[in-house]
Amino acid sequence: MKKQSETAAKRSSAPAASILVVEDEKKISALIRKGLEEEGYSVQEAADGEKGEQMAKNGSFDLLLLDIMLPKQDGIQLLAALRAAGNDTPVLMLTAKGTVEDRVKGLDTGADDYLVKPFAITELLARVRSLLRRKKGAERAATTLSIADLTLDLVARKVFRGGKAIDLTSKEFALLELFLRNKNKTLSRSTITEHIWNYNFDTGTNIIDVYINHLRAKIDGGFDRKLLQTIRGVGYVLKENP
Repeated sequence: MKKQSETAAKRSSAPAASILVVEDEKKISALIRKGLEEEGYSVQEAADGEKGEQMAKNGSFDLLLLDIMLPKQDGIQLLAALRAAGNDTPVLMLTAKGTVEDRVKGLDTGADDYLVKPFAITELLARVRSLLRRKKGAERAATTLSIADLTLDLVARKVFRGGKAIDLTSKEFALLELFLRNKNKTLSRSTITEHIWNYNFDTGTNIIDVYINHLRAKIDGGFDRKLLQTIRGVGYVLKENP
């Protein structure tokens, strides 16, 4: 019991992986959502291909679960549109079509995995975990992180915006790295504290605000587009759009 509670606490301390489920069958969608949310994931849903494409392009997701047989636009067309637009979010295809030809078509279009209906929710969750591990591994292997015209070089430990070098302290660098690894996701003060300071201290103090303000002044000062934003009562987010 203690181990389970510790695991749950650890999961809750990290930003939840965000998953978009594009599925038109309400019962299946509800089952998937329930299973994912019980594992601590953040879930959004779309019931047709056009809405799914819009949400995938405008949002920031760690994983997409796409049904193939969707109204308005099927899953293959949706996936092709996303890949053509440069969206490389991992995709798990869900379908009642289980022929080799169907699987090959989905994988060749850019799907990362394929699950045939009916499926056990435990298998779906296992595949979700596998794809998210792969994504995290690829992110750790990356030598640079970026958003808009802001780039952080993990090897050289340098930061540039619009081609201009920005000097950061070690704490500011770590803070920016955390935001870049979770871009478009709102991070709470407690999450920032646990990842950057690695010990518990009174989050009621203004030390986090001080560091955020210093970092914001350095990466946003002199630029029309402001990337580091405050979400009142929630936390902070690094994103391109206001």
